Amino acid sequence: MTTTPSTADAPVSRSAPNPLGRLWQRDLDHYPDTGRRYAYLAIVVLTTIVLYYALYIQYAVATSIIQHFHMTYRYFIWVSVIGNAVGAFASLIAGLADRWGRANMVVYGLAVTGLLVLFGLPNASGELSYLILFGVVGFVEGIVLVATPALIRDFSPQLGRATAMGYWTMGPVLGSLVVTTVTSSTLDSSTWQDELRYAGISALIVFVIALAALRELSPRLRDQIMVSLRDRALVEARAKGMDVEAVQAGSHWKQMMRLDVVGSAFAISIFLLLYFAAVGNFVVYFSTVFGYSEQRVNALANWYWAANAVALVVAGLISDRLKVRKPFMLAGAVGTIVVTLLFALSATHAKTGYYTFAWLFIGIGVFSGLTYAPWMASFTETVEKHNPAATATGLAVWGWIIRIVVAVSAAFVPVVVTSATPLVEHGAQVQAAQAQAGPALAIVNAHPQLFAELAKYPPTAIPAALQGQAVQEVGIADLTTVQKAQPQLAILQKYGTQVQQAAKDNPGNWRTWWFVCLAGQVLFLPFLFIMAGRWSPKKAREDADEHARLVDLEMAAMAADPA
Repeated sequence: MTTTPSTADAPVSRSAPNPLGRLWQRDLDHYPDTGRRYAYLAIVVLTTIVLYYALYIQYAVATSIIQHFHMTYRYFIWVSVIGNAVGAFASLIAGLADRWGRANMVVYGLAVTGLLVLFGLPNASGELSYLILFGVVGFVEGIVLVATPALIRDFSPQLGRATAMGYWTMGPVLGSLVVTTVTSSTLDSSTWQDELRYAGISALIVFVIALAALRELSPRLRDQIMVSLRDRALVEARAKGMDVEAVQAGSHWKQMMRLDVVGSAFAISIFLLLYFAAVGNFVVYFSTVFGYSEQRVNALANWYWAANAVALVVAGLISDRLKVRKPFMLAGAVGTIVVTLLFALSATHAKTGYYTFAWLFIGIGVFSGLTYAPWMASFTETVEKHNPAATATGLAVWGWIIRIVVAVSAAFVPVVVTSATPLVEHGAQVQAAQAQAGPALAIVNAHPQLFAELAKYPPTAIPAALQGQAVQEVGIADLTTVQKAQPQLAILQKYGTQVQQAAKDNPGNWRTWWFVCLAGQVLFLPFLFIMAGRWSPKKAREDADEHARLVDLEMAAMAADPA
């Protein structure tokens, strides 16, 4: 355990002077009992769910937002890039939670996010204002989504950490599941603005709950390592004599600039490339490759999120029972790689069925959940190994890296999947024009040379001889049909070839991106070997028993020498 004793006998925390003071002063004097601890953990998990719901909802209605603001697909991608980049640097600010506390960042961040998503984004006046507002959302959430796992760590001893982190990592997954469930159920009667408002209202409801009930451990309590609940009395006894300033002295950032912290944070970020693509691009992928509607894509994604959510909790429970993390991370990563490869190989087959994808998503969801919950537990334990008082700083490093990876990967999607841009921007337009101009197009195709000559002249300046030839060869009725369809024919002439080529290239382009995601999963493997924790459950049990013996000895020594 890492603590810094002192002769100072300051109280563990300050009491709130009045009821209004409790809205800001949230420190707990003692480690909470089991019921209260679970309540705090539940609030943090619920907070994470609604925050990811609010962050991800725009991707579920991406095509509607693009059409409403007449954005290019590339512009919409840059909305995501900028939002995540802003969030990345906000995550660094969240590192100050080690000194400022976590709970207020979470509570008031919820309020700001809820207001922005309820009132700001749905009423954006144009694409620029939408981008700016989403950037503000990204900034706030970049702070909050580092503070929440820090709170989970504070309220979960190491021997229950994987289960607690399993519930926390359900936040983004259940947030995604809420997105797809709500949109697949309501999009037939709701606008994209309504979908954002639903998310904003949800965030404000949870804000009221967190405002009234969420608390956090005082620095003297949270700046210690707690291996099991049996350590509670020792942690509180030590806290009474702890000099917080001495514990928090030194550069937390310098302490976190280690290979096992930075390297493992980068590794999990690239491992999750497929997850980021699922959140941000599945609607575009399945609509352009397989012709699915937004509702159908979101219904399909439910299989992924539901399987992932269950796997996260189950993996956490078993990991804590066996007291090891690394075997789960290794098995989960290998399983994810195998199923992702099968998914990538299906990307070019137009006949791949809905339920084939559903089963593949179940596999990816289960195996990635088996990896991620134990990884989060192992990462916080790796940070604690260097300095438990720098937990939020370590999580800020992780938050910065993961959001930078999200931003960079989002920027590269249209570079790799070049076909997506013309299909998103002009695919529906070309399809509609082709349907409306079908008869006219058949006439033009039957007389290509004639209509090529006619196209050289304005309608009022066609030479009489050419006009007569057209009437004789085509007939007045068919010429009239072609004349009425000129707007649609112009669209086909301008974009038709481009869209046709993009449709041909699209499955292969997406397959390339899925292989990029697969490469990220493979590169994750070496980094799990440098993280904290045992491979052998037997060795882990021996460590736990030895720790319990040392705790008993220290408590006995304190009892014998109360001074």
